[in-house]
Amino acid sequence: MTTSFDQIPEIALDWHRAGHGAALATVVETWGSAPRRVGAQMAVSGDGRLEGSVSGGCVEGAVMVEAMDALEDGKPRLLEFGVSDGDAFAVGLACGGTIRVLVEPVGAVMSESVLAALVAARAARQAVAYVTHPEQGGGVLVTEGFDDRFRMDRSGFEEDGCFVAIHNPPLRMVVVGAVHIAQGLVPMARLAGFDPVIVDPRTAFGSEARFPGETIMDEWPDEALTKVGLDARTALVLLTHDPKLDDPALHIALKSDVFYIGALGSTRTHAKRVARLQDDGFAEDEIARIHGPVGLDIGAANPAEIAVSILSQMVQVLRKGA
Repeated sequence: MTTSFDQIPEIALDWHRAGHGAALATVVETWGSAPRRVGAQMAVSGDGRLEGSVSGGCVEGAVMVEAMDALEDGKPRLLEFGVSDGDAFAVGLACGGTIRVLVEPVGAVMSESVLAALVAARAARQAVAYVTHPEQGGGVLVTEGFDDRFRMDRSGFEEDGCFVAIHNPPLRMVVVGAVHIAQGLVPMARLAGFDPVIVDPRTAFGSEARFPGETIMDEWPDEALTKVGLDARTALVLLTHDPKLDDPALHIALKSDVFYIGALGSTRTHAKRVARLQDDGFAEDEIARIHGPVGLDIGAANPAEIAVSILSQMVQVLRKGA
């Protein structure tokens, strides 16, 4: 399954274990027009390699020098950079800004065991927060207590001065029904940062020709969703308009933590869907999680516009809540 998920912690751990040394640089605060959001990371090795970025390219060199020094003395660095309007324009921004970057050498400040646990959590699609105090260095992994930050995917400072770096699993979108709408929705969602998975047992629909390069599962939806696994970073979109395919998927999704469930169909179709789910024992609050008819009401008139409305609603729920 392809993914746009960055591999910065993984690379830093590999460098450290290979004996090259590694430091992680993390954007902890921004003002003005910042090229990278808070939480963005860059890894620097002791032999002068780097991966990732903390700006549009205008301060990476300075951060790298500080990271090499940090590897020498084993102490963290809290750096502040002001990006001039001229430098900002050179990297494609309209105006400059200021960023603060925390540099932590692995082993001396961020322990290898913490970094290894972070990498393992990411591999297992488990949301974790790395909590550290920039002035002291070092940190711990936390899985609870930051529900809003996890939902909003928002790293930042707490009132006590600790910095919380959120490490969420990659966003994923599972589409049941390889129909015309899906042909527009899948590439749009990928551009928005989702890793799409298409599920349709009808091989004429879910073909490589119709969805080149995408992950396509030809199992029945309940079997496919069990294999994929549903979590709080997954959106499920049902487009088959067929209860034989949609309902088994809904039975699994409504018992999961998926952040979004959308189902194609008219108001009348959705009312019938609700009645079937009630007969199957689902409670009113469980059924209310379904967005049906799917998508924001933007007056969409063709498959591509319906895809836009679905993606917009997915992002709205992700960022603002249901």
